[in-house]
Amino acid sequence: MSNITSPVIVGNNDFRFSAAAHWAQLPAGIGWLDVVAVSFTSNHNVYVNNRGDCEMIYFDADGNYLGDWGETDFVRPHGLTISRADEVYCTDDFGHTVTRYDLHGQVTQQLGTRGVSSQTGAVDVDYRNIKHSAGPFNFPTNLAIADNGDLYITDGYGNARVHQFSASGKLLNSWGNPGSGPGEFHVPHDIRICDQGMIWVADRENDRIQRFDPAGTYIDSITDLARPASLDFGSEGEIYIFELGYQAGMFPGEVPPSDSASGGRLTILDHNLNMVCRIGGGEKSGSAGDFYAPHNVRVDHQGNLYLAEVVWAAGGREGRAPDGCSALQKLTRVIES
Repeated sequence: MSNITSPVIVGNNDFRFSAAAHWAQLPAGIGWLDVVAVSFTSNHNVYVNNRGDCEMIYFDADGNYLGDWGETDFVRPHGLTISRADEVYCTDDFGHTVTRYDLHGQVTQQLGTRGVSSQTGAVDVDYRNIKHSAGPFNFPTNLAIADNGDLYITDGYGNARVHQFSASGKLLNSWGNPGSGPGEFHVPHDIRICDQGMIWVADRENDRIQRFDPAGTYIDSITDLARPASLDFGSEGEIYIFELGYQAGMFPGEVPPSDSASGGRLTILDHNLNMVCRIGGGEKSGSAGDFYAPHNVRVDHQGNLYLAEVVWAAGGREGRAPDGCSALQKLTRVIES
C-alpha cells in the first residue's frame, strides 16, 4: 500500500506551500529513523543523508527513488552539502570528520582523522562541557562552500568554532569561542553563504543567527528565534530558518524558557530581515506542515523546501514524538496565477 497522502496547504498569502509528509518514495524494505540533511546535484536530483538502512539515498524532484550508496561507513551522519561541481561533502559528527565523495560514494578527500577529536574539554555532544575552543574537529555539524571553493565548517557540538579551509584541504582560519557574546557560539549547527559573501551561522543554543564577513569578523545577529538549527536562502532574497524549538531535543536538565515556548517551526524573513511568515510552532504534531525535531532546510531551484527532522534522536526513541511524524517533508511553493 502506498504511504503517499494528500498534501495540505500551509503558510500565508505571500508564502503558501503544499506540504507532503511522505514525498520520498522509499524502496520496499528500506527505512530511516532520522533524516539529517538534503542537498541537490547540478541536474536537480535530491540527495538525502539519513540514519537508516541506507544512509545516502537519492531521488528525483518528484520523490522517485533513483539509487543509493549501499553500505556506508559513517559513524553518525550529520551534514551534507553538494558543490556546483557535484562534489558531495558529508559531515560525520561522531567520526569527527568532513569527507568529500563523488556522486557514487567514492571518497576523494577527508578532513580530520576518523575517531580523533580536538581537545576542548568536551567528551560528548553536550556543549556545556566545552572548556575552550580548539582546532578541527569535535563533533562538526555542517559546511558551506564559497565561490572561490573555500570550505567553511561549523564545529560543532564539542567545539565552538568556524573553520575555513581551502578547497585542497589547507586550514586557513578559525574563529569562535564558547559563550553568548558576539562571535561566540553554543552549538554552531548550520552555515550558509549569501550571494554577497556574508557568512551566516545558526548559533542554535544561543537562539540566534550570527553573521560574519569572509574573514570571520562579526557583523551582527538575528534574534527572536527558537534554537535555529538550519537556514537557507530563496530566490526573492527571503531567508528560511528552521527552528528546533523547545519541545524536542533538549539537553539533560534544561527546560523551556516558558510554558508557551515554541515548538519546531519554520520562520521566513524578507531581505530586510522582517518576519513575513511562520509555520508550525504549536503543540507537538505529526501532521504534514508541522514539525517536531527540525534539523535541516534547503531550497531547490524552483523555490520548494525540503525539511529534514531527527525525530528518533530528539525524542522518538523515548516514545515522546507524536504519532505520524515524518523525518522528511517537501513544501512545494504555491504561486497564485
